[in-house]
Amino acid sequence: MILIYTHKITPRVRYIFKHIFTRILLIDIDFTTKVEEFVAFNGPKISYTNVALGKEFFIKSAHLLFEQGVNDVEVTMGKWDKVPCFFGVGSKSSIPFDIFSASFYLITRYEEYLPHVKDKHGRYSAEESLAYQQGFLEKPLIDIWAYKLLKTLKERFPDYTYPLRKYKFIATIDVDNAFAYKYKSIVRTIGGFFTDAYQLKIFNMWDRIAVRFNIKKDPFDTYKEILKLKKEHNIKTIFFFLIGDYSSFDTNISYAKGKFKLLIKDMVDYARVGLHPSYYTIHNATLLKKEKERLEGITNMPMIRSRQHFLRFSLPKTYQQLIDLEILEDYSMGYANHVGFRASTCTPFYFYDLDYEIQTPLKVFPFALMDTTLNLHLKLTPRQSIGKIRELLNEVKRVNGTFIPLFHNESLSNYLYWKGWQRVYGTMVKMAAKK
Repeated sequence: MILIYTHKITPRVRYIFKHIFTRILLIDIDFTTKVEEFVAFNGPKISYTNVALGKEFFIKSAHLLFEQGVNDVEVTMGKWDKVPCFFGVGSKSSIPFDIFSASFYLITRYEEYLPHVKDKHGRYSAEESLAYQQGFLEKPLIDIWAYKLLKTLKERFPDYTYPLRKYKFIATIDVDNAFAYKYKSIVRTIGGFFTDAYQLKIFNMWDRIAVRFNIKKDPFDTYKEILKLKKEHNIKTIFFFLIGDYSSFDTNISYAKGKFKLLIKDMVDYARVGLHPSYYTIHNATLLKKEKERLEGITNMPMIRSRQHFLRFSLPKTYQQLIDLEILEDYSMGYANHVGFRASTCTPFYFYDLDYEIQTPLKVFPFALMDTTLNLHLKLTPRQSIGKIRELLNEVKRVNGTFIPLFHNESLSNYLYWKGWQRVYGTMVKMAAKK
């Protein structure tokens, strides 16, 4: 156990120290505000305050963890060796910046509470973020800082036993369109047929007819392939099903279709299942509740995990809605148009609500990349995408973090603009499943 002295134990202090020491470094900590208790302690200890008490391991504190609410924060970048950092505190500190305030700023998405320009879908865009602007979006910076801190602690306290966490991999699949053509209504089928005819998409017309008459397998029916890889490599896999009402952004087949319900029930038997709240739930708690109850009615089990469709969420409102509905895990923390670590960590963390200054029960699982980002936004080929996936995976493995990619059942179809992409998912699973 490491004892932490600070002049004031705030909810922010307790939250971020627990994340860095307990969740990343697996080190037990305790806090004290009593100088005499700190001085008398014989084990490893750290002071986090304005001025060192003596010659102890001292990290000078900035102001952020002792404030309340959201204020304009001046961020000036520096370097810790070759690693970017900010909130510099000078040479008297054992490390040159306030690692805890900087980590809190990034992991709480503090900047997303400040005024910013949203994209066309009402989302906070990567380009607005400090991580993108300063070039560290593709690095789990908080975890990197934590491991550099660990190295410094080992030099100062060599006799202390430091455990090492294990790398984890979670495959996640968003089911926006369970099937390309099958089980869709007659109106949508006829409408799609004439649209293809107008655009002279002859092969699409044939595929639509062939699938409807069971001559061909539906191209988006890739579930057996996904489950086969899950079984072969013994990996945790989660399917997020979109079951909202039809709209221009929510185009799945009707949740009421018997075959769709059977598909969801099958996935429950072989993997984990989560809710994929539809496009308009971002500002509609009633609609979110309705969709959660729908999925629970199909699975006959409480729905505890979720990922927003289009990654469309707004802090803190969307997360507050999920908490009110007793959803315990969210997998939306990432960007649609860039790969990388939106919260600058590859460690699942509990959402800290800056409105109420509390750690909530909602656990956030940040993902590192999305298939549509690689293909449609970054315009990478399958080969280039595998290279980018390898880069991000190696960043996670270096800090024994949790690697979470986001794929769709569609991207394994080798169909239309997903030609050649089936091997991308398979190759990624093989790389990521290696411990």
